[in-house]
Amino acid sequence: MGVSLPNTSVEDEHESLDELAQLARTAGATVADRFVQNRTRIDGKTYVGSGMIERIKRAADVHEANLIIFDNDLRPSQGREIEQISEIKVIDRTELILDIFARRAQTKVARAQVELAQLEYELPRLRRLWDHLERLGGGIGTRGPGETQLESDRRLVRQRVKILKKRLKDVEVDRAVQRKRRGSMPRVALVGYTNAGKSSLMNVLSGADTFTEDLLFATLDATTRRIDLHGGHAALLTDTVGFIKKLPHHLVNSFHATLEEVADADFLLHVVDVSRPNCERYMELAENVITDIGARGKPTRIVFNKIDRVREDAEIDRLGRKYPGAIFTSATEEQGLDEVKEAIVAFVESQEEIVEVTLSHEDGRTMALLHEVGEVLSREVGDESIAMRVRLSKPEAARLRKMGVVESRAV
Repeated sequence: MGVSLPNTSVEDEHESLDELAQLARTAGATVADRFVQNRTRIDGKTYVGSGMIERIKRAADVHEANLIIFDNDLRPSQGREIEQISEIKVIDRTELILDIFARRAQTKVARAQVELAQLEYELPRLRRLWDHLERLGGGIGTRGPGETQLESDRRLVRQRVKILKKRLKDVEVDRAVQRKRRGSMPRVALVGYTNAGKSSLMNVLSGADTFTEDLLFATLDATTRRIDLHGGHAALLTDTVGFIKKLPHHLVNSFHATLEEVADADFLLHVVDVSRPNCERYMELAENVITDIGARGKPTRIVFNKIDRVREDAEIDRLGRKYPGAIFTSATEEQGLDEVKEAIVAFVESQEEIVEVTLSHEDGRTMALLHEVGEVLSREVGDESIAMRVRLSKPEAARLRKMGVVESRAV
């Protein structure tokens, strides 16, 4: 069930319902029917009005449907009212996404992120549903005199939210330490709409074994692998969670530990499923999420993936003219992979300097530092000094100049 309000078009809502149907199928549901209602404002009691609910109920009886999914977030009172009228279970888009996330979460970090998102979604909707969480508060002695069960449940959930946020904050700190240990190696992130083929590209480019499936949100965890490139270059390639339309803000906040891999990347490869109708619209939606997580303006190359599924060459030609510099690939057919690697190399080289450094034989500390933060291309040992040519990232070169280690200009 979707609603088209004055600030949205009917076309946009149908497009959103197409995605909602994909989400439903990913969760294991069979879509029996769909409705879009034009409204000037939402109905405070049932969101769409009791007449529409009766219409949905009749259709559900015909199809023997047992679930109504709303494309918009419902207030708890609206969900209860719709269920009373229709006598059918009702969920909204966020609940559906959370269900999928709970199924897909494999690692401790992903499970913690999903649980946090679920609790923050349910907290304002609590109505004596959380008795099973009493054990988290320690049981006896945790409830004050006169405290109602609902107040106790809310307190227990808030305590659990606090624990999860602390745990995820520790994860962010650990990942920051890991990134620091990786040194100045360039970080490249695969970003884009969910099911665009990012994980498949990750696998063929790096030899990783990231899980892939033709469903939404096949990947919830960020996976990072080193890829070796020609010219002696190397980079760290990260596969990230896919984006969707109407991605709830509290989900973005809960998955900050994963999405920060995008914000901290040096270079973005925006992967687009070119076989999807109106693929440019999905590019815009992904760019909106990129803006929300603070990654707007980063150096980016567009990668139109799944060209093996496009029947008309004219569409490829049109996109090539409209987006000069875009790369066309097929991860499954391993087409266009060299162009992707060349794009990464071009970026890496644009961020590097080759400098000449002259050191005394006794300056072993500086020599060790240069080996640690850069790549020594050549070394000539003289009677009184050692001449070295070193490849450094531009930020590292600037830092070493400030320290007085590097004096010569880039060559």
